[in-house]
Amino acid sequence: MRASRSRSWLVSQPSTRRGLVFPDAEADTVLVKADGWKQAPAGSAVLRQTRNASTLAALETGTTWSPIDTTDRWTALALSPVTTAAMARLSGSSAFVPLETYGDTSLGAVTGGNRYFALSPARVRELGIPNRDLLRISPPGSSHLRGLARTRSAMDRLGRKEQPIWLLYPSKKPAAATLRYIAEGHRTGADQAYKCRVRKPWWRVPVLQAPDLFLTYMNADTARLTTNTVGARHLNSVHGVYLTDDHRELARDVLPIASLNSMTLLSAELVGRSYGGGILKIEPREADRWWMPAPAFLAQHRDALAALKPRVQRLLQSRNLLGAVELVDEVLFHKVLATDELAAIAADHGALTTRRTVRRRSGGGAV
Repeated sequence: MRASRSRSWLVSQPSTRRGLVFPDAEADTVLVKADGWKQAPAGSAVLRQTRNASTLAALETGTTWSPIDTTDRWTALALSPVTTAAMARLSGSSAFVPLETYGDTSLGAVTGGNRYFALSPARVRELGIPNRDLLRISPPGSSHLRGLARTRSAMDRLGRKEQPIWLLYPSKKPAAATLRYIAEGHRTGADQAYKCRVRKPWWRVPVLQAPDLFLTYMNADTARLTTNTVGARHLNSVHGVYLTDDHRELARDVLPIASLNSMTLLSAELVGRSYGGGILKIEPREADRWWMPAPAFLAQHRDALAALKPRVQRLLQSRNLLGAVELVDEVLFHKVLATDELAAIAADHGALTTRRTVRRRSGGGAV
């Protein structure tokens, strides 16, 4: 609905710490009362909250909300005034920019059948498929992308755990063993999956070049960036970030660790969507708007962030995300945000995360 110059918004909040207001609703529900149709945007809204229809006639005065960007989602209505003011100041000072400043985010390859196309090292040896008919991939899923970089040693560890780190990608002259596997795929019906049926040849998965960074798609805690140091391709369970030439070297080095700050974590909750099970899902267009430390700001703190990597990596390995965030916040914000501002941002991030995970426990659906 187009914003109007004179309007009143009534928002019903279905997901609270006590559960869903509308248990059968599959999405957060917002009721809007507006007047001044087709007039210029007002630039602000009034929030009034109720738990049921009986109180509609006697609502309180409400809270006025002015978004930093009028195209923002209404999720930001839940933010405290201290957080909103701090975000506006950081945006105005160009300390933070959307991820698209660094490059393009893309969907991964769709195989049409991961069980057939994605192969573990043991399976490759069993089939006898040579390297020339394979491409290195980040295995399906993203639970293994919780560190700062995808390294060769990390890939080897995944391989030893029988994770599929190879993609069948026959060369122009496939080996005899590869041709036998293709024939087996035809015999067992692998070629009849939808994506396989509509491409020629069915066994050639269309892939992009290896991305500079991986971006996790479905997240229990928050979205993560991981540097792709091994040149692995990505399937559609993760996104790939292709950095521009002028930002590549800097961003590959420290953007993954710099992204572990309270502002970026909060931004992930604002631009992403909560799906069934309390999962935070971020599509490429949403990732484009995800707030990151700006290139100049990143360069200013590059050495300190690089020195912090071993400590942050150990915390991530022990699943202590917030401990890692606290260390990064100390580097990035000690001269930028007041103590109460940083506390408000962290608290709002925690509240939105709790709101999302409450939906997991109470059975709510997508937002």
